[in-house]
Amino acid sequence: MGNLSSHVQEWTLDHFFAPFASNPPFKLFIVHAKPTPSVVGIAGPGAADVLPHVDADLRKIVAKVVEKAKELCVSKSVHDAVVEVDARNVLCEAVEKHNASVLAVGSHGYGAIKRAVLGTVSDYCSHHAHCYVMIVKKPKTKH
Repeated sequence: MGNLSSHVQEWTLDHFFAPFASNPPFKLFIVHAKPTPSVVGIAGPGAADVLPHVDADLRKIVAKVVEKAKELCVSKSVHDAVVEVDARNVLCEAVEKHNASVLAVGSHGYGAIKRAVLGTVSDYCSHHAHCYVMIVKKPKTKH
C-alpha cells in the first residue's frame, strides 16, 4: 500500500468510523487493485523465465499491502473490515458487488496534461460508480 492509499484508508477510518466508537454505521471493504505482471521492454526467449519472478514479487507486495491495511484498521479499533485484492479497474464493480454507499478513492494530483493523457481512477469512478464518490486528496508536503 503506497502512501496515498494508506492516507485514504486512514482518512476514511478517522471520518467514518472513529466518531462512532465501537458501533459504526458502516461496513468497511478495502479493495486493493493489484498491478498485472508485465515486463516492459523484455522480449525474446528469456521473458518467459522472468515473468514468474515478477508475479511472485507482486504477490509478496500484495500480501504486505493486505497486512498493513488490516493493521491500520485494528489500530483504529475497526475489527471487521474486509480486505480484497482484485485486478485493476474493478472499483466500480466492487461498489455494485457490496452495494456500497460511499467509495473513497485517492487523487494523485496530476497536472492537466498528464491527467488528459492518462485519465484518473478518481475521475472514472466519479462518472461510473453508482454511489457517492469521496476523493481524498494527497496531503501537501511542506518544503
